[in-house]
Amino acid sequence: MMDEFKASMKDKFSMTDLGKMKYFLGVEVNQCEQGIFIHQQKYGTEILQRFGMQDCNKVCSPIVPGCKLVKDETALACDATLYKQMIGCLTYLLATRPDMTYAVCLAARYMERPTEMHVAVVKRILRYLKGTLTLGVLYKCRNGNDFVLQGWSDSDYAGDYDDRKSTLGYVFTLGESAICWSSKKQPIVTLSTTEAEFVSAASCACQCIWLKNILSHLLVEQAGCVCINCDNSSSIKLSKNPIMHGRCKHIDVRYHFLRDLSRDGVIELKYCKSQDQLADIMTKPLKLESFCRLREGLGMSVAQDVNK
Repeated sequence: MMDEFKASMKDKFSMTDLGKMKYFLGVEVNQCEQGIFIHQQKYGTEILQRFGMQDCNKVCSPIVPGCKLVKDETALACDATLYKQMIGCLTYLLATRPDMTYAVCLAARYMERPTEMHVAVVKRILRYLKGTLTLGVLYKCRNGNDFVLQGWSDSDYAGDYDDRKSTLGYVFTLGESAICWSSKKQPIVTLSTTEAEFVSAASCACQCIWLKNILSHLLVEQAGCVCINCDNSSSIKLSKNPIMHGRCKHIDVRYHFLRDLSRDGVIELKYCKSQDQLADIMTKPLKLESFCRLREGLGMSVAQDVNK
């Protein structure tokens, strides 16, 4: 398939085959015996130098456990332009750093009027980056039949203290490593943890459909339904049992798309324990032990370990 693609491109464009990809738009690609390892060590170093953080002290996590940011109109505003530049650079870094997604996306909500509190959070992210420059995602070599798509969906109920909207997060893995992840505020204010989890699972299901279509074009067909792990049993029952319809009329109709997918066997919501919920790292600040365990579950490795 790749040879056919290259031949068709060469017929229409003037191209040169440079062999295996090693560097592309700031993403470094290391193809070794273990698999494909992607990271952004060079780009991360440039970020630290640009903002004068190359000699900063290292920390073990990108955000303090229990940290809650709010808009503070009374506090002294900081340089919004510099803040936006820092957020923009860190956002591009998320292409290979799912472990930093929640912290960066949380700080990005306050670009309009950042204060010292918000700047301190961004600087902590940079300090975490300083100590983890060699981290990346390793996609191990596997047989074609071992590439099973699996999703994790989670939410942090009413986590935003300004508008009381929840934070949704999802992670998709193919094999043992993450291929897609997201962390963002839900578009509506939910009235319960069940509703928040249900909305998050619906967003995850939409992404699942898109990924299945992409994989089918790449000839990596997914047999049967895709399993989406959720740690809220009530939302799972809500997606399967239409008898509970009277208790969920307040939920936006568009989110009931999840029910149709579950009924048609496209996806299957499966219960998992909270400590095994990979998407937790996308929705809330975690204790160091939990953070490191989930980070490893995303398939992240250190460059030195891959090259051994």
